[in-house]
Amino acid sequence: MIPLHGIGGRQDLPIPFGLAVGGAAVAVAVSFVVLGLAWRSPKYQGNRSGRPLPSAITRTVDAGWFRWIVRLVGLAIFLYAMVALLFGVDRLTNPIFGFIYILLWVGLVPISILLGPVWRTLNPLRTLHLLLCKLLRQPPSKGILTLSPRLGLWPAALGIFAFTWLELVAPDRATIPVLQAWIALYVVITFFGAVLFGDRWFETGDPFEVYATLMSRLSPWGRRTDGSLVVRRPLENLDGLKAQPGLVGMVAALLGSTAYDGFSNSSAWVGWAQNQDISMTWLGTAALVVFMLFVLITYSAATLVAGRLSDSSRTTLPGLFAHSVVPIALGYVIAHYLTLFILEGQRTLIYLSDPLSNGANVFGTGLLAVNTGITNHSTAISVIQVLAVVGGHLLGVISAHDRAVALFPRHKALAGQLPLLIVMVGYTAGGLLLLFSS
Repeated sequence: MIPLHGIGGRQDLPIPFGLAVGGAAVAVAVSFVVLGLAWRSPKYQGNRSGRPLPSAITRTVDAGWFRWIVRLVGLAIFLYAMVALLFGVDRLTNPIFGFIYILLWVGLVPISILLGPVWRTLNPLRTLHLLLCKLLRQPPSKGILTLSPRLGLWPAALGIFAFTWLELVAPDRATIPVLQAWIALYVVITFFGAVLFGDRWFETGDPFEVYATLMSRLSPWGRRTDGSLVVRRPLENLDGLKAQPGLVGMVAALLGSTAYDGFSNSSAWVGWAQNQDISMTWLGTAALVVFMLFVLITYSAATLVAGRLSDSSRTTLPGLFAHSVVPIALGYVIAHYLTLFILEGQRTLIYLSDPLSNGANVFGTGLLAVNTGITNHSTAISVIQVLAVVGGHLLGVISAHDRAVALFPRHKALAGQLPLLIVMVGYTAGGLLLLFSS
């Protein structure tokens, strides 16, 4: 057990060096094949596409009673977890640590990919705000102030930084007082943001909802522009992600924080940091900021150079291509957190039966043991890690290629993509190197 991910988690098995090098080579080779031989005109239609689901499914999903069932389920889970947070003991057997750091933070990814943007309905703070608005007989969209569109997703990006700092850097992060303070700040800022600006604040200011919504763009479920619930290709769903202020900062925060997570486990960083006179908190904070800024600067610079090479308008290109970084972030999440989610997720579900650590067995899971069988398949884990990083890279290249042929003049589309391709290959090689060094 090592002190990361807030509660201490299992360090993923490092991949063999040869597999890392081979994965990077495949990523580079296939990327150039995609650019050289792929479609010459855009194929994705974003939110305009999709095959409508049966009307019975759409009516059920859109029904008020069904949405209230989902809302109340999310609220009940939240209130149950708050019992452990407010009244549970300050030990790692308290399920609140695994609930926040594992089931919520990591679990949002598979939930969003399997079910789409369901967190918008499950979000307990949205439900509490909606109940308050009904009590006051005010529409939830109405706030005291008007939220400036220039703000965009920057509040959520700052929230991602704050949470990943808590998870990966903060001292005593696996203690009840520290977690109570962070969650109190999160609830106050998010809830009163909704009171001030209406429920649109959740779409721009709630880091968990924005994170879940981004990942849900890689699910097969979506809404067509006419409001129909549809099934579509995940990359076509991703193509419907609209550029807005702060989107680049959001994806940079997600990718940079996951990269720092892998880097902070490397023997080189740990050995160097422990020999410094500066505290690990300050060093970790600085390194986390550097990783996020590195992604933000390198990606933005690549898109600006792409605009120069293709004789296109350069000011809007970072936001227009930001969707192509989402699959890379997903690949990093799978590679870094897979075994942590499987093993510590089981442990958290066991602990949830005893939220106060007094011997209760509410859900009947309290006497179960963690199945550690996955640790016997180190080769399979390594292959999954490499495939996740390389696969995320390839999906990002395909998304960027389709967007490039839609935006750039045809005879300069290939040249315009090269800077972004180089940066993406660099992210992939870096991700594999971090997995190898861990």
